[in-house]
Amino acid sequence: MSTFLPIKINQLLQKLPSGSLFFSSWMRENGISYELQRRYRESEWLTSLGAGVMVRTGEIPTIYGALSSLNKQTGKHFYIGGLSALELAGYTHYVPMGRPVLYVGHPKDEWVPSWLRKHDWDVDLLLVTSEYFDTDIGITTMMQGVFEILVSNSERAFMECLNLAPRQYNLMDLYYVMEQLTALRPGILQALLEQNTSVKLKRLFLYMAEKAGHAWFSDLDLKKIDTGSGKREIVPNGVYNSKYQIVIPEELKNYE
Repeated sequence: MSTFLPIKINQLLQKLPSGSLFFSSWMRENGISYELQRRYRESEWLTSLGAGVMVRTGEIPTIYGALSSLNKQTGKHFYIGGLSALELAGYTHYVPMGRPVLYVGHPKDEWVPSWLRKHDWDVDLLLVTSEYFDTDIGITTMMQGVFEILVSNSERAFMECLNLAPRQYNLMDLYYVMEQLTALRPGILQALLEQNTSVKLKRLFLYMAEKAGHAWFSDLDLKKIDTGSGKREIVPNGVYNSKYQIVIPEELKNYE
């Protein structure tokens, strides 16, 4: 093998931390032709993870490294949201049994690569489009090891949970989390509640926030929040809350 191959690949590997993915388009932009990429795979410097994406041979990538690499190298906007983001922020009241589930959000116009779906990341991916939020309000960055990832802040993450309740998340479990959210920022909440399009989400959030008695609730300008009209049945055979026009579990209504 030509000595040019290890020199070139070593220069490339030094650009990114261990556990990174390498996308063909990014490699080409950094002077590694498709032909040279093929030779690296044949020489077992790199191993294909799927069409157009590779990993250092012998390394086991994590989902955080994968999402960070995907965003930084291809300009995508995949992020950790929902209960997963709340857990990263330290808000959780129980340890789920079984294989972990990771909420991965993405804009509806960004397709999910097949390699991301198919690879075993030691978690089950819950892939959710963020179509009910029309901006990136509430998306921030955080470090997971050596990787910078996009993540929903607590204000947005809790709303993302409500959007999937009760199918994905139990409403009582979410209310226990709501009780912990004493430090949410009313300015961010106001922006999120004004611009998102889910009536169910907004009504549930306001109901739970008022029930929990958080100080920040009084700082919200409810007149600017469109909560739609008509009854919304959140669960079948529940009880009706006339103020927010939602049918909720009796357990939640009676919880003190």
